Amino acid sequence: MAEGEGLVSVDYEVSGKVQGVFFRKYTQGEAKRLGLVGWVQNTSHGTVQGQIQGPTARVRELQEWLRKTGSPQSRISRAEFRNEKTIPVLEHKDFQILK
Repeated sequence: MAEGEGLVSVDYEVSGKVQGVFFRKYTQGEAKRLGLVGWVQNTSHGTVQGQIQGPTARVRELQEWLRKTGSPQSRISRAEFRNEKTIPVLEHKDFQILK
């Protein structure tokens, strides 16, 4: 982690065609590639939600990926981020897909 770069935690929810298109698997892969921790899960109302934690710059990269890229067959209509806060230590060990 770069000197002076803090850790952040942010919750997210992505809307559009994001279920049944391997969105969770690709999100997990991208998060792990960036060295982030957290979780992702489908919701009962057709969206995908979760939490990201890690160095601010890397979290911003995943936010951009969730906003614009997603899995190859997904169609993202909206990505919302909330509850962003600075954290002293990571609260998760890895990035998990929750059922």
